[in-house]
Amino acid sequence: MPRVTEIAFTGYPVSSIAGSRAFYEGILQLKPSQVFDHGEKAWIEYEIAGSTFAISNFMGPPRPGEMGPSVAFEVEDFDQTIATLRESRAPFYQEPMVTPACRLAVVGDPDGNPVTIHHRLAAASP
Repeated sequence: MPRVTEIAFTGYPVSSIAGSRAFYEGILQLKPSQVFDHGEKAWIEYEIAGSTFAISNFMGPPRPGEMGPSVAFEVEDFDQTIATLRESRAPFYQEPMVTPACRLAVVGDPDGNPVTIHHRLAAASP
């Protein structure tokens, strides 16, 4: 019987490689681990704590920004990340909020894809 053991990657369709790289690399400070460039088409991978997040204009439907995949990025400094996103004028789909387990907000990338900014809270002491 098949058994899934991990997520190989999360991939987002994008309309502009340059615009998306400016967002993910410039604002969120991700570092590309693999770049597959084929003329006007590209697949860019970012390794994040043992997982891979990718952006590409190779993909077909769904088109960028349509409800499809979503990724949550764990961040060290939630407030600083939110401030940087506000300065960049990223659209907020979910304003910052606190749950019993985390702080989170959902923003849109240049194509409207949802990106969750996440920070786990320390476990409460008994």
